Amino acid sequence: MKRLFKLWRGDSTGGDFKEYETDVTEGMVVLDAIHKIQAEQANDLAVRWNCKAGKCGSCSVEINGVPKLACMTRMNEFQEDQTITVNPMKTFPVIRDLVTDVSWNYEQNKKIKPLKPRPRDADGEYRMMQEDVDRVQEFRKCIECYLCQDTCHVLRDQQQKDKFVGPRFMIRLASLEMHPLDTEDRIPEIRDEYGSGMCNITKCCTVVCPEHIQITDNGIIPLKERVVDRYYDPVLWLWRKITGNKN
Repeated sequence: MKRLFKLWRGDSTGGDFKEYETDVTEGMVVLDAIHKIQAEQANDLAVRWNCKAGKCGSCSVEINGVPKLACMTRMNEFQEDQTITVNPMKTFPVIRDLVTDVSWNYEQNKKIKPLKPRPRDADGEYRMMQEDVDRVQEFRKCIECYLCQDTCHVLRDQQQKDKFVGPRFMIRLASLEMHPLDTEDRIPEIRDEYGSGMCNITKCCTVVCPEHIQITDNGIIPLKERVVDRYYDPVLWLWRKITGNKN
């Protein structure tokens, strides 16, 4: 069966969509079709991919306007007469065709204070409650596809990259702040540098996460609550006014 695709072609200076028609067989995903077009009609088409198993996060694009992994989007999700439009993630600068420059994300990660574990117990061991361990395991499933960053309206529409690190790194912060061994205090940076207040919890990031991480409910909201407890509790506010302690 032949299917019509519209792929964005261009680079940092500009570009437009180009139509391609290709045969699609049972079981194919969008990335398969893109590779077929690349092999048969557009040898110079740039597309990033690696594992083709939904675990590397490399093939993030926007398919019919929705941020998705091309390797996990099956062709049978679309109507037979539906055109499949594929464009690069809009939140990040285009390098070429479907490939974007996501290096900004790596710079955000470098800013975050790493794990600072408490001293070991007297017998040289660390002890943690299983429920505390389980709480942060969800955050470790992140494959850094940056689809959550792409759909975040603060980064995508408002272009507030200088004020908000985005949902991926709020999850990174949550994984550290909720770690049962961690002793580092990141709450001031979460409020002032990383921009927890910029998120208005629309849950758009949670919707597009291919690992089904509850980014908003289990990560961002708890961090917001910690900021509120620290800075906006009336009793603590009065104590800080009396003592002059800003934290």
